[in-house]
Amino acid sequence: MRSLLFVPGDSEKKLEKGFGAGADVVIVDLEDSVAPQNKVMARDIAARFIIEHRQQTSSAIYVRVNDLSTGLTDDDLAALVVARPDGIMLPKSNSGQDVQHLSAKLRVREAENGLADGAIRIVPIITETAAGVLAAATYARASARVAGITWGAEDLSAAIGARAARDERGRYTDVFRFARTMTLLAASAAEVAAIDTVFPNFRDMAAFEAECAEAERDGFTGKMAIHPAQVPVINAAFTPSAEAIAHSAAVVDAFEAAGNPGVVGIDGKMYDRPHLRLAERLLARARASGISA
Repeated sequence: MRSLLFVPGDSEKKLEKGFGAGADVVIVDLEDSVAPQNKVMARDIAARFIIEHRQQTSSAIYVRVNDLSTGLTDDDLAALVVARPDGIMLPKSNSGQDVQHLSAKLRVREAENGLADGAIRIVPIITETAAGVLAAATYARASARVAGITWGAEDLSAAIGARAARDERGRYTDVFRFARTMTLLAASAAEVAAIDTVFPNFRDMAAFEAECAEAERDGFTGKMAIHPAQVPVINAAFTPSAEAIAHSAAVVDAFEAAGNPGVVGIDGKMYDRPHLRLAERLLARARASGISA
């Protein structure tokens, strides 16, 4: 789950482009990118398009529904679960309890549509409210459906009254860096994918590449995109290099050859168990990207 591309659910043209963009996940959006008066139409367009075109894409298909406080979530699920999406993105999630609430709704819809219990995964956006940021630790054991955890800055700006999320140099200000950090830690605690938020200025590719590199360095395993042009940049940034894969494989092999001790030496350098865990995580990411060591 490296690249996750948002596509408005009310535009067949944009859905067609999104399905062919090469993203690991296409997120069919029923929330922010769809005007209130178009919500019903978007459900119909999105469901029909997914049913008719899902065999034409290798991407997993998620649907971002409207958040639980809107009263629209049930109608979104009623219209879209019939299309058998791979997952649901839950915006403005305030805690693991919201994920459990959504999971209960999905269980009913899955039964109604002949799907296995738990077939549809969940990725919550956990930082769009102040309460959500402060409840980051509650996702660790919330639901087996959780496939990843992500964050967002724009709605949090509105919630707390911040005039901007970034400073004059383009860096996130402290409160948003805190939200980003809590997302990374929440995903690690839950042992799921940590997904970085969108970069809105899709024309500034240099800054976007730099942000992708920072996210990968810090431990995120993927990033959301708002434009198809961002997808190859994300995929490149979050796909382990051949050198990194070879080094990680060497670390794993050295521990196995030595009988899995607490520490091993490779080319005059000592590696302990945290290095082994890091190497195993990188190799797992490589395998998920279709690369074998």
